[in-house]
Amino acid sequence: MSRNSSNKPAAPNAYGFLNNFKYEVANELGMNNYQNIDKGQLTSRENGYVGGYMVKKMIQYAEQNMPNQSMSSAANYQSK
Repeated sequence: MSRNSSNKPAAPNAYGFLNNFKYEVANELGMNNYQNIDKGQLTSRENGYVGGYMVKKMIQYAEQNMPNQSMSSAANYQSK
């Protein structure tokens, strides 16, 4: 499968926020000084844990801030 050469961030101005968020999550997980650690020296599990926890927290935030909708409304949105 070839990579899309036009793979650009949906919100380029969010880069700084997401970096800070990554460091906060790593700190919550007990990975102190994550910003200065050589990520190549970490295991895939350690790096994946940070990313996975970030996604979990973003989903929780979205669910908490989502307007009350029925599941059928959400299903209709996904099918578009």
